[in-house]
Amino acid sequence: MKILFVGDLVGRPGRMCLERLLPSLREEHGLDAVVVNAENSAGGIGVTPQILNELTAMGIDAITLGNHTWKKKEMVQTLDRYENTVRPANYPAGAPGRASTIITLRDGRKFGVTNVLGRIFMECVESPFVRAKQEVDSLRQRTPVVIVDMHGEATSEKQAMGWYLDGACTAVLGTHTHVQTADERVLPKGTAYITDVGMTGPRDSVIGLEIERAVHKFLTGMPSEFKVAKGPTCLCAVVVDADDTTGKAVSIRREYRVVAATAED
Repeated sequence: MKILFVGDLVGRPGRMCLERLLPSLREEHGLDAVVVNAENSAGGIGVTPQILNELTAMGIDAITLGNHTWKKKEMVQTLDRYENTVRPANYPAGAPGRASTIITLRDGRKFGVTNVLGRIFMECVESPFVRAKQEVDSLRQRTPVVIVDMHGEATSEKQAMGWYLDGACTAVLGTHTHVQTADERVLPKGTAYITDVGMTGPRDSVIGLEIERAVHKFLTGMPSEFKVAKGPTCLCAVVVDADDTTGKAVSIRREYRVVAATAED
């Protein structure tokens, strides 16, 4: 099974970039499934029901979120409706939404997806290690192919998760920092790993935001409006090839592609 995992979508530019490149990526890699992290897809922070519908209509099989899950208040009442969308599993019990999901493809094959939030420099949540293992063990009862989105700030925490789950799941894929790392590999026991998949959004930016506003904030220490940059966009992703029977990863490959800005952007 070949699964494309797309790093954090940033605003409308990221969504348009994905829509333009997805057909060629499907053809080139013979993709079976597509998973997208969409927690920054609404104006650069959060997600909306409309965007979840848009991504699903685009042919996205599963959607993961992160620490901006609740930035748009309507998600509190609506997230439960989306069976293909998972929020961090280590939010407290009773939080809306799903901690994991099973996706059934057209040919009947299945794969699982779960999402955990790191704790270093992040929110005060339950242990991502304990919750990730619980979700993986549960998903493995229904399918051997399981993808873990580790949404975290610290490289050490994400690397530790990769080693902790090596052999227990198909892939541990880092998100959140928006900068694609070059450490993709299949770990010794068969789990594909990368510290951060990167972002899909404005290329000439500071993690997707307007450069001038970001620099001004660092120079002055004053808050600045959260505004998505314009111009050329880039797609950051990985393609994971998994053995359908064992769930072990055969390979992991990074993708980085640029789309020139157009008038409609």
